[in-house]
Amino acid sequence: MQSTRRPEPPNSPSSLAGPSSLAGPSSLSGRPTHALHVGLRTNASGPALPPRAAADIPVIAHRGASEDVPEHTLAAYESALLQGADGLECDVRLTADMHLVCVHDRRVNRTSNGRGVVSTLELAQLRQLDFGSWKQPAPGAEGPGAAYVEYPDLRREGAHRVLTLERLLELVVDHPRRVELAIETKHPTRYAGLVEEHLVALLDRFGLAHPRLGERSPVRVMSFSALSVRRIRRLAPSLETVLLLDRVPLRFRDGSLPRGVRIAGPGIHILRTHPEYVERLHSLGNRVHVWTVDQASDIDLCVELGVDAIISNRPKAVLARLGRDGARVSAGSQPAVTGLNPDKP
Repeated sequence: MQSTRRPEPPNSPSSLAGPSSLAGPSSLSGRPTHALHVGLRTNASGPALPPRAAADIPVIAHRGASEDVPEHTLAAYESALLQGADGLECDVRLTADMHLVCVHDRRVNRTSNGRGVVSTLELAQLRQLDFGSWKQPAPGAEGPGAAYVEYPDLRREGAHRVLTLERLLELVVDHPRRVELAIETKHPTRYAGLVEEHLVALLDRFGLAHPRLGERSPVRVMSFSALSVRRIRRLAPSLETVLLLDRVPLRFRDGSLPRGVRIAGPGIHILRTHPEYVERLHSLGNRVHVWTVDQASDIDLCVELGVDAIISNRPKAVLARLGRDGARVSAGSQPAVTGLNPDKP
């Protein structure tokens, strides 16, 4: 299905599905793929991981159920939970008055009726903007936007304002079932390390930054910036971190990752061209969370390779392809939108 989302700027996860950006002519090692043999390193960072069964692969809603509902809005995340997504994914940026908001682009032009750079606008200014009407379909429309037909309350006042990370965290912790949250820090930015400092401080307020021994926070932090990942490891050593990849640097082609990082986040375009990369990561005890997986053939590839999480704009379709079809969400554990989330921007 062709997405109705506006064209993405270069270097965004959803727009990087072209030819492989791995350096090297035909494989991770520069040798033809058919001649490549994956070897275990003697200094592996952990025991080799077995591939997951299809029904056990977590499905993470990329910017919410963003194929159907405007991305990064409260409505998009509510829709994803109603569809049975195991987790949510968001991008965060700091406003001029130091609030973390869920906005992908550096500017608000693409996803709102306003203009300007997020980091130069205050939260009060962002709250005046409409982040939803650009994608809302006519009532009764089929295809993208169908969530509005199934869950009409998603159209309520306030559901399409700018979403703060604080509000999204409330949604996660108040939900009756465990919901994973993958937070991506966007760099470069004028605020540099302040992003990670404010992020960890906010997570700490919710008791999510420093889980007790033997427990695991539902939150993990992702970034294409290795420096950002290092900052999180320093500020909150117990939090899981993900190094996002739109290409695989030479030093990591053996399946290794930076010290302390145990999850790789390759784009699906990498796995299409270099499926052996998943086995290399697993052989060193590292996990694989893949973005952005929307097409049936890509879902099937992820299942075949045994990845550890699928990040998609279409969580409902992915769940159906995996044979789950929202089956893990029982009627008793899935409250109505209005009951779960009162109108609070």
